[in-house]
Amino acid sequence: MGEYVFRGRLIAVRVDETERGPREVVEHPGAVAILAVNERGEVLLVRQYRHGAGRSLWEIPAGTLEPGESPLRCAQRELWEETGLRARRWRKLGTFYTSPGFLNELMHLFLAEELEGEPGPQTEDEVAEISFRRPEEILRAVGSGEVGDGKTLAALAFALANPEDDGPYLPLR
Repeated sequence: MGEYVFRGRLIAVRVDETERGPREVVEHPGAVAILAVNERGEVLLVRQYRHGAGRSLWEIPAGTLEPGESPLRCAQRELWEETGLRARRWRKLGTFYTSPGFLNELMHLFLAEELEGEPGPQTEDEVAEISFRRPEEILRAVGSGEVGDGKTLAALAFALANPEDDGPYLPLR
């Protein structure tokens, strides 16, 4: 472990000395993202302002793990907080590192089905809008920049590939 040069509310930055010279590493507690799908095969998206991008983006619900919290519990909490929905059926799609060149954040992806409740954000600080969209519509929106975050694209890729079953979780029409 190297020297910490920054410790914030969510992240810490350390500099490690390696054989190839100094390397900065951003430490992150990990996160979850939820591909929530309704009975019509539509994917739930939330519109949030993202300061790093300097604009609002449509993306799947997501959030940061709390200390000691399991990824599934975090996914259930975040789906409720951001959308007012609960799911009766949960499946883990997979995990991936969001940007392993400098960041240790591990993202846990979940598929949430059999949704219950009335859509509407339960917190006032994040979500501006909620919408259900067909997977092919979301993929078309990637080119326009309306949808462009990595977790949404990764979750769609995991769900469309679905190597552990007879076919994809999400059919494209």
